Order: sequence, then structure tokens, then C-alpha cells
Amino acid sequence: MPKVLISDKMDPKAAQIFRERGVEVDEITGKTPDELKAIIGQYDGLAIRSSTKVTKDILDHATNLKVVGRAGIGVDNVDIPAASSRGVVVMNTPFGNSITTAEHAIALMFALARDLPEADRSTQAGKWEKNRFMGVEVTGKTLGLIGAGNIGSIVADRALGLKMKVVAYDPFLSAERALDLGIEKAELDEVLARADFITLHTPLTDQTRNILSRENLAKTKKGVRIVNCARGGLIDEAALKDALDSGHVAGAALDVFVEEPAKASPLFGTPGFISTPHLGASTNEAQVNVAIQVAEQMADYLVSGGITNALNVPSLSAEEAPRLKPYMALAEKLGSLVGQLSRGGISRVSIHSEGAAAELNQKPMVSAALAGYLRVHSATVNMVNAPFLAKERGLEVREVRNEREGDYHTLVRVSVRTDAGERSVAGTLFGDQPRLVELFGIKVEADLAGHMLYIVNEDAPGFIGRLGTTLGEANVNIGTFHLGRRDAGGEAVLLLSVDTPVDDALVEKVRALPGVKTVNPLTF
Repeated sequence: MPKVLISDKMDPKAAQIFRERGVEVDEITGKTPDELKAIIGQYDGLAIRSSTKVTKDILDHATNLKVVGRAGIGVDNVDIPAASSRGVVVMNTPFGNSITTAEHAIALMFALARDLPEADRSTQAGKWEKNRFMGVEVTGKTLGLIGAGNIGSIVADRALGLKMKVVAYDPFLSAERALDLGIEKAELDEVLARADFITLHTPLTDQTRNILSRENLAKTKKGVRIVNCARGGLIDEAALKDALDSGHVAGAALDVFVEEPAKASPLFGTPGFISTPHLGASTNEAQVNVAIQVAEQMADYLVSGGITNALNVPSLSAEEAPRLKPYMALAEKLGSLVGQLSRGGISRVSIHSEGAAAELNQKPMVSAALAGYLRVHSATVNMVNAPFLAKERGLEVREVRNEREGDYHTLVRVSVRTDAGERSVAGTLFGDQPRLVELFGIKVEADLAGHMLYIVNEDAPGFIGRLGTTLGEANVNIGTFHLGRRDAGGEAVLLLSVDTPVDDALVEKVRALPGVKTVNPLTF
């Protein structure tokens, strides 16, 4: 039974779902990093919110860990490259708190429009400064979105309901999607120049860090009001203070900061500035939703292999998994075979699919083929870290699909470009069982399992008898025997499955037989 640790406070429904899905769960919160390191090795999964920091040091002690699930969107507290290199899936729950975060952004926009926090403080202080707080309407104003994904699109919908105009900057937003949302797609400079209100809804990446820099803040319309409920670091906070002080920016509301908890900020105390302590996801509904979602996602992965909302591996739904698993097994075996048989430097790995295989989700098959290939060199490789390691080694990875059927209803081919040229192997499924059908251009059908011998020899009478005698004298029993050749009397290929491992001494004896060109022991 898989075992999961919930290390941050989470709605009790998360633990309930884990148990209902057949996953053992411990709820141990408030541990120090050293205390977490001492216990993490016994768990297959780690469910967290924002308090637990999943560092490389923690991951180095997580010898059995397969998945980290973040109940929420941001994963700044997870070292994703370190997790990827160790083959650990990192998931988040990007939809569980979307409505809550979008509503908070709208609430802050209203607070800025009518200066509500300062008006509240003034009134409760016994003042009645009715003429001091002259706000603006949002109706008819232009809202500029920076990021129009899940949360941004909800904000746009709410803003349109408030009779605002919405213009959005998002490199991933298509013209068709913008039309569906009823918003206008524009470049960043145009959004900055036109917007009366700006809200940010993008992750923090190298491309988005300080997207509202001093330079870009200067491009905004005078009197703009800015809301950030996304991530700290999207705005240059010192530049924003200067813009508020000068009056160029009429108001700003931040729910997130570069450093959190934000005990001090250059913005604190600045007129026109509103702050909240990262409350974007802080509603009862959102906390229940993200707890349920992270438990469902992690349980699906640990029990059935389904992968949802993963940040470092292709998604594979629980519904897709049963259909794809045989193909992934085939791709992994083919990758392993070509990896064990190829010599010299390899610069490219290509995964081709034909027929029925081409209609499926290709990413899991590509990851499986890379895992099979790279596992020849490292036993710790799996589907999660294989693409990461391939990139690290400078391997070019190609994915090719052809929905037309060839000789087989479904076919997967794995090719590598070596110093000696292209080498490829191909296989199909018999039922749901992987089966090799082509080896380096030679037709040969074989099951790839257990211990095997790959032999290239001259096609001449008597060879099979001599080989059988040599193996028999070494007390090695042949399980299956598969033979292929290009032409009669030319080069022949043998694939033998054997009941026991083949040691180096026996390999040398086989290599010494007349007509033998190549001998390779294989393991699957």
C-alpha cells in the first residue's frame, strides 16, 4: 500500500480521500527540515501547502518518494529541478482556488477605486471626511490583464459583467480564445498605455520577473490602479513606491510580495497603497477544493499511474493510463534495447508512432522510451527524470507520428543517431503484450523479457547447433529462439531468451564461435 505524508495543515477531507483510495496516510505537521529529513524516506508521496520547503536536501533523503502534491498553485517552495532529477513528480492544483483568487483581485480593484481601507480607518477614528475620498467608477473603464489563463479569464468574465472593457497581454492567448472570452488581445506596451486598472495573473518565471519594471510602470496611463494577486516579484516594489509617491500610479493593491511573510516593505505606509497577507486562496471553499484535488491527483498517480496537473512530466489521466500503459511498456523496452545495442556517441533519439499508436498521447510514450534508453546508463532513471536527463546530456529528442497503418495496425519505432549512423528498432502489441518486430532493419519477432542474448553471425549451416552446444555446456537453458536475416547466406540475427544471466566468460566463448560477428547480453 502506498504511503503519503501530509506535512502542512490541510482540510481533513484530503486524508479521508487517500484512505478511501487505498493509500496509507500520516498527518504530521510543523516539522523542522531536520525532523522532516528523518522521516521522509518512508513515504511514497508528500502533500504540502506553502509551509513545507521541499529542498534538494529534503529530496536527497526522500529515497522512496514518487510524488509531491501542492495544495494550491504556487510551487516556489519546491525545488522542481532537484525533484525532476530524482524522478519525483511535482503536482499542483491550479483550479481549486481560481474563483477565490479572481474574486480577491476584483475586491481589491473595488477597494482601490473607492479608497475603502483608508475611508474605513478615517471614519472609525471619528472623522467624517466625506469630501476627502473621491473615488472612480469601474463601469466603462479599461481593465488590462497581464496573463489571461485560468484565473485571468475568470477576472475578465467578472469585469465584463461590471461593464468594463478588457484588453489582455498573454503570449499564449490565441485570437480565437480571446474572441470566446469577449476580450481584446494586445501587446504589453498597448495594455500599459490603455489600461485604467491593471491586474496580474501570471506565474513568476525568468520572463515575467519584474514585468512591471520601472521602465514599464512609466509606460502606464497616468492615474492607473494596479492589483497583484499572482506572485511576488512580478512588480518592482521600489519602482512602484516611487510611482505612487509621484502620483503617476493612483493606487496599488498587493496580496503578494517579493519576500513573504512581508514584515517590512518600502510600500508600507505609502498613500494609495493597500496590502493583504497572501489571501488570494483564503476562503473555506478554496481550502476544501485544493485539499480534495491534491489528494485525488496523488492517489490516482500512486494507485493507477494517472498524472494530472504535473509540472515536470506529461499529464496522463486515470482514464488514459490503462490504454497507454502497454504502449509505454513497449516504448520503454524498445528504448532499452536500442540503448543496450548502440555503441559510440548518440546525439539524437527519435520516437515514431504509426497507426493506432499515433492517435494516442505521445508524451508518455516519449518519456518511457527515453527512460528505457537512459536506464542502460543509470538505474535511477524513470519517466519523470528521463526528459530532464536527456536535455542535460544534450540529446535531441524527436517525436514523429503517422496515423496511416503500415504492415501493422499499430507500431512504435525508436531510432538513435550514432557516430556510425541511424539505428532503429520497432515493435507492436499482440493484445496488450509488447513484441519486437524489427531490429536494425531486419525482420525478427521476439518478446523482450528477462535475460537475452543478441548475436549477429554469418548465415551458415551448423551454427545453431554449435551455439546450442556451447550454451548447454555452460548449463544455460534456452527459453525462446528468434532468428532473422537479410538474405540467405548473408548476415543473420539471433535473439535468445535464457533462464539465467550470461556472464562475461560465456560471452567470450560464444564470440569465439566461427562466423560470430557480435554478441551482446541483454536484460529487460
